[in-house]
Amino acid sequence: MEYKEEDYLQLSGLQHFIFCRRQWALIHIEGQWVENFLTVDGELLHEKAHDAGLRESRGDRIIIRGMPIRSARLGVSGQCDVVELHRSSNGVQLPNLQGSWQPYPVEYKRGKPKEDSADILQLCGQALCLEEMLCCTVPEGALYYGETRHRTSVPFTSELRSQVEDALAEMHQLYQRGYTPKVKPRKGCSSCSLKNICLPKMLRTKSVSAYLAERMEGLP
Repeated sequence: MEYKEEDYLQLSGLQHFIFCRRQWALIHIEGQWVENFLTVDGELLHEKAHDAGLRESRGDRIIIRGMPIRSARLGVSGQCDVVELHRSSNGVQLPNLQGSWQPYPVEYKRGKPKEDSADILQLCGQALCLEEMLCCTVPEGALYYGETRHRTSVPFTSELRSQVEDALAEMHQLYQRGYTPKVKPRKGCSSCSLKNICLPKMLRTKSVSAYLAERMEGLP
């Protein structure tokens, strides 16, 4: 199956979806967005990485910033912060370049490595797009965190690839339905820029229909 271009979702939304399905739906289905310090700080970091006019050659490595990517199979489009091309005998031939090159995506993030897999799966999604576009295999990439100023290598295992595909399939289903799911409030809600729109504490409140059904249960 291949998606039509008008049905493509934003690949960057995969990170929101893994972090919180409700957050993703508020942003990508309802069009809600509020800035806070964390979102602004992250955007500033990405502005530096996304300087599309900057292309560097360092020996057997070429660095491309702000590279547009897409996948008809997954129905997504987006942009890589950085794609490094490493000269390799196991790589792929690319237009206007001599020799064979191995793509290596690098995603820039604020803060430090997270407990959940949101960043890792977003990076893996970029790799799947690159593979489809360049007809190659991308076995590994890296995450760079602004707080630690350190790269973390990420091998793209079959398990990660399956998780990306399953998550994107669910995202498409929710988007087509226009459905914003409810979720259980958790620790991360306090730092979410959408907390005053999402109102996570209100999610604990029963709906009117549920309240009436409970009160009427057992009545003659």
